[in-house]
Formats: sequence, C-alpha cells, structure tokens
Amino acid sequence: MVRKAGTADPTNLSTKAELGQDGPAPSQPSLGLRGWLRWTWRQLTSMRVALMLLLLLAVAALPGSFFPQTPQDPARVAEYHEEHAVLAPWLDRLGFFDVYGSPWFAAVYLLLFTSLIGCIVPRVAVHWRALRSQPPRVPRSFARFPVRGERAVTEAPDAVETAVLRSLRGRYRTAVTPDGITAERGYLRETGNIVFHLSLVGVLLAMAAGQLFSYRGQALVVEGEAFANSVVDYDSFDPGTLFDPGELEPFTFTLEEFTSEFTLDAQARDFAARVNVTEPDGSPREDTIKVNHPMKAGGANVYLSGNGYAPRLTVRDGAGEVAFSGPVPFLPDDAVYTSRGVIKVPDVSPGQEQLGLTGAFLPTAVVEPDGSGAYSVHPQPTAPLLVLTLWAGDLGLDDGVPQNVYVLDSDDMRQVYEDAPDGTPGSAEGGQRPVTIFLEPGATVELPEGLGSVTFDDLPRFAALDLRYDPSLPYLLTFSVTAMLGLFGSLFVPRRRLWVRLAPGSDGGTALSAAALARGDDPRPGPRPAARARGRRHRGAQWSGGGAADSRVACREPRPGSRCGRPDRRRRTTRGGPLPSAPPPGHHGR
Repeated sequence: MVRKAGTADPTNLSTKAELGQDGPAPSQPSLGLRGWLRWTWRQLTSMRVALMLLLLLAVAALPGSFFPQTPQDPARVAEYHEEHAVLAPWLDRLGFFDVYGSPWFAAVYLLLFTSLIGCIVPRVAVHWRALRSQPPRVPRSFARFPVRGERAVTEAPDAVETAVLRSLRGRYRTAVTPDGITAERGYLRETGNIVFHLSLVGVLLAMAAGQLFSYRGQALVVEGEAFANSVVDYDSFDPGTLFDPGELEPFTFTLEEFTSEFTLDAQARDFAARVNVTEPDGSPREDTIKVNHPMKAGGANVYLSGNGYAPRLTVRDGAGEVAFSGPVPFLPDDAVYTSRGVIKVPDVSPGQEQLGLTGAFLPTAVVEPDGSGAYSVHPQPTAPLLVLTLWAGDLGLDDGVPQNVYVLDSDDMRQVYEDAPDGTPGSAEGGQRPVTIFLEPGATVELPEGLGSVTFDDLPRFAALDLRYDPSLPYLLTFSVTAMLGLFGSLFVPRRRLWVRLAPGSDGGTALSAAALARGDDPRPGPRPAARARGRRHRGAQWSGGGAADSRVACREPRPGSRCGRPDRRRRTTRGGPLPSAPPPGHHGR
C-alpha cells in the first residue's frame, strides 16, 4: 500500500520516523478494585511473603525476651515501671509488656496464617492431580541422559516386561505405554512438603486455641496449708479470652512437707513438695512435685517454680492483744537464701499505731562481732535469724488501694529509733540509730515506745507453684511431630524417573534399553549446530517474507499437542499491525 506524504500511519511506526514527532504514550489499563485485590492476594500467598512474615514473627517475639511480661511476672513489670518511670509508660502503650497479646503481634500472626493457607491449598490440588496422573511418557531418545544403558537378553519381550514391572512394584509408580515402560517415585517428597506446611497451620491453630481456652495462675503455699482451685486462692490468675473461671475443676491439695538438698558449697541438688490431693470426684491420693516433674490434677499441670522460708510470727500491740499471727513468706535474693520480707500489722487495738516490720531472714546466720550486721553462709536453716526494722503509723490499707504485699508503703509512717539518753523517743536528728530487732526461733522481743512485742514461733517452708491448663498441648505436640516428619520427607526423599524400552532381538531375545533421571537434574543441553543453523534460516525466512511452509516451530522433541514440525500459522503482529517485510534497522539476529 502506498501512503501519501504527510499522512499519518495507523501503526504509528513510520509517522515518528518521517515527521519526527513523538507519538502518544501508551496508556496502561486500570487495575480497578478487583485487580488490586487479586494482586494483593497473589503477593500475600507467595512463598517470598510467607518467609518474610515468618521472619517478622520471630523478630516481633524478641521484645517478649527483653522485657518482663505481665501475664508471667506482674511484680517484675511493676518494678520495671518504678525503675524506668519515663520509658515504661510508652512501652506499655506499645504492648511490649504483653507482646503475645498485643494487636500488632496478632496482625503478623493472622497474616502468616492466611499466607500459609493461600500457599498450601493450591499445592494440595496440584499434588492430588499429579498423584492421579500417569508417570511421564517415554522420551524418544535416551542419548541425552547421562545415566543410560543397553542390554540384550535371551527372554521374550513379554517375559522381560513382566520381570521389570515386578522389580519396580512397591517402589515406583509404573505405566506400560506403546513406547515402553515409564516409572516414577518420590511423590512422598512433595507430600512431606505439604504435610510440613499443613502442620505449621495446625501449630498456629493450636497456639490460638491455647490462648483462647487456657488459664494460668500462681500460688504460694506454706507447709501445712491447703490450696483450692478457685480464683480467690490464686495470687495471680490469667484466664484465656474465652475461658470462664467458673469452669475451674474443683480439686484441692495440702502441702504436707517441702524438702531440699544442697551441697556444702550451697549448690542445689533436689527440691520436692509432698502433697495430698483430692480430685474433683473426691478421690484422695498422694503425690510429689519436683522440678521438671509436675503434678497433674483436674486437667491442669502444677509446676514447682520456687521455694523459700515463711517464718511464723505473733505480734502483740501495746495493749497486749494479738494483732497478727501467721507465716510470712520471705523471698530469696541469692544462692544462700538471704530473703526479704514485710510484716504488716493493721489490726491493732483502738488508739494504737499500726505497725510494719521490714528486714531479712538468714537461714545460716553469721553476726558481725560488733553487732553491726549479719549475713547468711548456707541455704539450709542451721542457724536461722530474723533481722527486722520497725515502723509505726498508718499502713494505708484502709484507703481501698491494693498494695504489693512485699513492699511497705512508708509515706504515712515513721521509722522507730532507739531511745535518747534521757529516755525519750530517739530520732535521726538526735543521732540515734534505727531500732534493729534480732529474732531466733522461739524468741520474743519487746518493742520500744510500748508498741508491743513480736515472737518468732517456728520456721515452715513454702512452695511457689505455677498452675497451667492448656487443652491445646496434645495437638501442639502432634502437629510439631508431623511437621518434623514432613520436613524430613521433603528434604531426604529422592525423586527418580526411569524409562525402559523393549524391542525384539534378531535372535528371538529382547533388546533392552533404559535411562534414569533424578528430578531436578534434567539435562538441558544447548541446540546442536544443525539446529542452530535451522533456527537462523527460520528467522531469516520470516523477515524475508518466507511462506508458511518455511516458518516451522523448531523443538528438540515432539510432544503430543505441540506445534513441532507443523507450519506456524500464527500471525506475528504488533500493537499497531503486522510486522514489516524487512528487518528493522539495527536488527542483528538474536
């Protein structure tokens, strides 16, 4: 077709060359809402994003190791707030004190869960179709396979075919085709991969169920005292989102005895808590709780998480009335069980000041010769001693504000000092020292200023117990085991393909040829010189206007449904129309 000068070319190819004008920029089609949603889903369900989310989940869990967590140790969180008054509120707003219950951790968790589901469901369908399909067809030539062989046997082809199929049975999926025998194994590799990913989904579901339907609580039980599985008996209780505290199993137990073993250099050897348990059905039994050997009761596991001493004290006020009597747990601070504790005495007679005693318990005490101090040298109670200081005033318990039982609020209290030389109450300004009380078991000390007396009755032990109920643990274990098995299968199961071709021999026997291939090691040699020459002639025929009989699709091996060896009737066009009959300027073959 002849085009007049100055007219526009519909293809917009020659117009820019002749008139020197820039054509309109090609416009990209708009994705729209549906297109953006499809693109987002494809990105989310890609393996790359799944790996990124898995790494992000691991990174998001790191703050749970660096900062104390409220569900596990609320006392340590409160202490962190006191030590970092400026930083702690910001960390609390960001959820760093409850990492695993924070919205941003849940968001990463749910995205990873969705990504795994989106990745694995299509692969299950593809693998299922592969399992139901026949092994790959027998190649036309075995020459390109590095593992191949030929042999002539005297048996007839039918007998050889039967023998080959018998040897492959149970190890390979086989099929007999007109071209020969095809066999394949290693489907368990992809099955293991799918099982691994499905198990990861199961682990995520089990962890989510554990957060919803479990509970955890801590309780401190003194020798001779009982514990009932009710919220009021817990020192701290953290139920799951969907767990109803009214559904707690009604079991009880009594701590009969707590024993410990230490070496001479204060190294712990064994801890044991002997308890009498009453099950929900009323049946009694005896059990022993040890470190890493929890007791099971009412579906919950009872772990031994700590221990210490709880001196039993009796405090009388200035009127001679018993204002306090009972054991007071002292929490260990070091390896020799130097323990700290607080005794609060709010129930005094009318007109009397409330009392508070703070100090330390030393299991094996050594007192300085000048009486200025004391320290412990061993965790066993061979020479127990209480060293206390005295406070008087208002404990602040009547305000209705909860307090830490191990901390004394001294804002409205005064520290009691030794008497002045004239017999009046002493003070820091007068140069007197604070009153220090030394108590051994069975001893009674009168308090100064007529405030009363304190008696050290005896020394029971206490056990700190951690009670956990999590119905997801069996499922979590099962999915973890199947994930490991699936991972081993996906890594170590070999994938193999085998082809055998049988042909009648000239002497009545069988000519047998075979080739084997490991999946993933498919040789991909470059085209032979003759094929490269045919490819060049093929491209030259297209550009020189060759007919359809000259433009054939080149391939190394014909396959069913391919265009190998047949004329290529597809019309080669561009966006603007058919290709020109001559190569464009600057064309150099490939």
